[in-house]
Amino acid sequence: MNAPVNTRTFKSGNSEVVRLPKGLGFGIGTEVRIEKSGDGLSIHPVADRKRVSEELRRLVADLEAIGAPPDGVQKRDPFEFPDRAGL
Repeated sequence: MNAPVNTRTFKSGNSEVVRLPKGLGFGIGTEVRIEKSGDGLSIHPVADRKRVSEELRRLVADLEAIGAPPDGVQKRDPFEFPDRAGL
């Protein structure tokens, strides 16, 4: 996590703008979601569904190329979690 950085807002057209210092930006053209909670703001990048979908397709193709183990899926002995007082 980066250390907090102070900056100032300024006006650009009819909007109030915040400059994101180098190292804290999302990249030019990245779609972001801004949410206000009380006096604070949260800024999060919006997932690029097309890119995520393509990445998942590549991962599935890689897994299919690896194939199943030659001796099949190995069975494991059942495992019971121990009781933990207070949890």
